[in-house]
Amino acid sequence: MIKSPMTVLQGKTIALGITGSIAAFKAAELASALTQAGAMVDVIMTEAAQRFISPVTLRAITHRQVATDMWEVPAKFEIEHISLAEAAKVLLIAPATANTIAKLAGGLADDLLSTTALATKAPMVIAPAMNDDMYAHPATQQNIARLKERGVLFVEPSFGRLASGKIGQGRLAKLEEIIGTLSAVLGREGELAGWKVVITAGGTREPLDPVRYLGNRSSGKMGYALVEAARDRGARVILISASDRPAPAGVAVVRVETASQMQVAVAEAVMGADVLIMAAAVADYQAKEVAAQKKKKTDETQYLELKRTPDILQGARGHFVRVGFAAESEDLIANARHKLDEKELDLVIANDITEFGSGFETDTNHVTMISRDGGMEALPLLTKREVADRVLDAIMRLARLRGKKKNHGEGLE
Repeated sequence: MIKSPMTVLQGKTIALGITGSIAAFKAAELASALTQAGAMVDVIMTEAAQRFISPVTLRAITHRQVATDMWEVPAKFEIEHISLAEAAKVLLIAPATANTIAKLAGGLADDLLSTTALATKAPMVIAPAMNDDMYAHPATQQNIARLKERGVLFVEPSFGRLASGKIGQGRLAKLEEIIGTLSAVLGREGELAGWKVVITAGGTREPLDPVRYLGNRSSGKMGYALVEAARDRGARVILISASDRPAPAGVAVVRVETASQMQVAVAEAVMGADVLIMAAAVADYQAKEVAAQKKKKTDETQYLELKRTPDILQGARGHFVRVGFAAESEDLIANARHKLDEKELDLVIANDITEFGSGFETDTNHVTMISRDGGMEALPLLTKREVADRVLDAIMRLARLRGKKKNHGEGLE
C-alpha cells in the first residue's frame, strides 16, 4: 500500500479565517484537506460566515474547537485572539470578503478574526472571493495593494461563473493553489532556504508541420513532484516545463515546447543555480526540415529525415549539482551508469518504464539512485512525491560532500 508522503504542513498550526462570502462552503473542503495533510487547523469564523456554514461542520472536520465569538468566556483563562495569534504558523483567510480586506488594510479590530490578524506575527495569506465588480473596485484594489506592501500574500481569485450568474474574476482560487501557497510560506525556513534549484519537466514536442509533432508519453508528474518538494524545503525553484500542467504555487515557471527552447531556458536559469534536475523527457530527434504547411495524406509511403536534438545536460555545466533521469526499457543499471559517466553527472535516477506502476503517466515510481561517488540505492515502489523527497535527500548529501556550506546565503565552494 502506497502511503501519502509527509509534507511541510505536517504538525503545523494554521489559523483559518472564514468570512461571509458565498464561497464559505468551500472552506470545509479546504479545512479537510489541511487536516488530512497533518495540519492542526484552528478555525476563526466571522458572524457573517456563520450564516453560510455552521461551526459544527468545521469542528467535525478539524476535530478542534471553532472560534466564533470574541466575548465568549473560554474554559481556561486566556485571551483567545492572543492565544490563536501566538499558536499560528500561518494565518490563512479563505474566503476573504471585500469588507474583511478593508478592515485589515485599515487596521480595524472589531471581531475575533481582525483582532487575531493584528496580534499575530505569523505570515498572512489571503484568498479573496467576491463579486467581480467588488473585487475590481479601486477601493478594494488599493486595500489589497496596501496589504501586499506589508508582506501579506494573496492567492488571486479565479475566473468563472459567480453567484450573480455573471462570468468574471471573483471565484475562490482552487484549493491546490491555496495549499501550495501555504506550503511555500511554511517552507521558507527549510533546509534548502537560500538555494536556487532549476527543474525541467514534461515531454518536449518537436514539430513536423503546423499540426503534427514528435513527442513522448511524459506527463511531467515526476518533475512537478520534485518542484513541490524543493519548494516545501525553502528553495527558490525555477520550473522549465514542457507540460500543460498548471505550475505549482510559489515557483517561477518558464514554458517551452521543443528541446532547443528548453536548452536556451536551462542555460539562462542555471546562472547562479545550486542544483539542476533534468526530469524532463527530452526528444532525442527532431525533423531535419519542418514543413511550412500541413502535410497531406497520400497513398505513397512517406519518409521522415531526423537529426539529433541538442544535448541539454551535456552543455549545462557549472558549480552546481547536476542530476539526470534515465527512463529505460532494458539493461536499466548499465544504461543509467553509462548516462552518469557520459554526461559526468553527480546523480542519475533510473527507472524501468516497462514495470507496472513505474514511469510515464503514473502517480508512483520505482527508481534506483546512482551517484558519482559509486553509491547506489534501490527504492521500493513509492509515490512520486516520496521519490522526490528521497532524491532531494541524496542531493543534499552530495552537496555536503562537495563542501556546500550554503543555507541562507553561502554558495558551493
